[in-house]
Amino acid sequence: MKDTNLDNNNPFFEAKNLLNSLIDVLCTQKWLRAEHGEVEQRIHKDGFEVMRLVLQGHLEERAQQEPDFDSVRHRTREHTHKRKNCSRQLNTIFGKVKVHRKSYSDAGVESIFPQDAQLNLSRDQYSDGLRRQTAFAVSEQSFDKASESIPRHTATAVAKRQVENITRHLSQDFDAFYKSRQVEDSDTSDLLVLTCDGKGVVMRQADLRPATQKTAKSSKHKKQTRLSKGEKRNRKRMATVASVYDIEPHYRSADSIIGSKEQNSKPPRPGNKRVWASVEKSPREVIEQMFAEGRRRDPNQRRQWAVLVDGQPTQLKLLQQVMKKQNIKTTIVMDFIHVLEYLWKAAYCFFDESSQEAEDWVKERALKVLNGKAGQVAAGIRRSSTKRNLNSKERKNADKCSDYLLKYKNYLRYDKYLAAGYPIATGVIEGACRYLIKDRMDITGARWGLQGAEAVLKLRAIIASNDFEEYFSFHKRKEQEKNYPFYDQIAYKMAA
Repeated sequence: MKDTNLDNNNPFFEAKNLLNSLIDVLCTQKWLRAEHGEVEQRIHKDGFEVMRLVLQGHLEERAQQEPDFDSVRHRTREHTHKRKNCSRQLNTIFGKVKVHRKSYSDAGVESIFPQDAQLNLSRDQYSDGLRRQTAFAVSEQSFDKASESIPRHTATAVAKRQVENITRHLSQDFDAFYKSRQVEDSDTSDLLVLTCDGKGVVMRQADLRPATQKTAKSSKHKKQTRLSKGEKRNRKRMATVASVYDIEPHYRSADSIIGSKEQNSKPPRPGNKRVWASVEKSPREVIEQMFAEGRRRDPNQRRQWAVLVDGQPTQLKLLQQVMKKQNIKTTIVMDFIHVLEYLWKAAYCFFDESSQEAEDWVKERALKVLNGKAGQVAAGIRRSSTKRNLNSKERKNADKCSDYLLKYKNYLRYDKYLAAGYPIATGVIEGACRYLIKDRMDITGARWGLQGAEAVLKLRAIIASNDFEEYFSFHKRKEQEKNYPFYDQIAYKMAA
């Protein structure tokens, strides 16, 4: 199927020729009798080369049409010395191509390539397509596995070290991107929910926080081949995880949560959800970012805000400090699931773990807590321990439960929370901890460096928040501004 219109001087000659050859092959009797999987593999194999040649042809066409300038000005220097047909390699998802373009230079300064600026090529040799592949691969698997997976989906290999470099580079505009987002200030009646938690990441000793690093240096391993139980604690750096989302109010009673056999109404799902984590920033910084995201969505605080927490004392103290400093008006809601855990442990002070009495006891007190009577429940638990003449060891968990209920009773006003339609469980942030940290960072044997861990967390957060495409466009604009500051001066000439 020879194309008589093909011209050897046409930049797309080779691409058209290979495509026509592939079509001719697939029309032979051998391939007309082949299974579809064999045909699919042949097209996949040759298809990459066809696409590579199409891209190469496009770049050659651009090189032929690149305009001539007398000079290109960068800052205060005129670059007047022009060279044609300068080339650089570009590794793409289709394979390697050559970019031919003109350069402009002056004595003692770096050459300028207007065509590179218009193409917005990165400083390294990897294309945007490969960078995208790397971002998604790294967000799901180790650097080694990501490097191995890229050739299975593209026609190019990327070494592990380069995968790490690309990951760090791709994530560098994370903070700037989220700071640049426009204020929403919508009239929605949805609740604005903010929540945060912490999760440890096993780090290299040099990247632990100072106090943990000191403990790690002084501790001795019980086993040579692995860390024993409890030893990981001194090898971890705490990552702070945060989430902000919108959700419709869900009005319900205590009986609808515990005690009622009736089918509860389906709870609303969180929307416009953003999740992120940082092992590099302090917990205070992440909490400040969390409230900044809340302010962006509701700058005048017209909506009802709720902050869901699990009761960790340091976290709660930081939340209160930041709220006071920023004059944030919100309701702090303690996670009800944590309350239930304390009640169950207290129940086992009085009943066998598998007994119906323990379940009935927890159910009765959970209902009271949901009806806003946490203080009464705490007093009742203490009386029960005293009446049963339990010693300090036997009543330990009962006393812990009572102390917890009394300490946090101002955050356990579930009767008001349920009436206002607030969520009372921290499932969203626990899911974020599991996805962002445990599923990726807790790989067996992993010891993270600080920069690598932070970069991976940022990419996973961007993808999980469905912001990748918007972020990638922002990142490319930033790259163009940084790598080609002269571009605005010549863009109009190149477009003319």
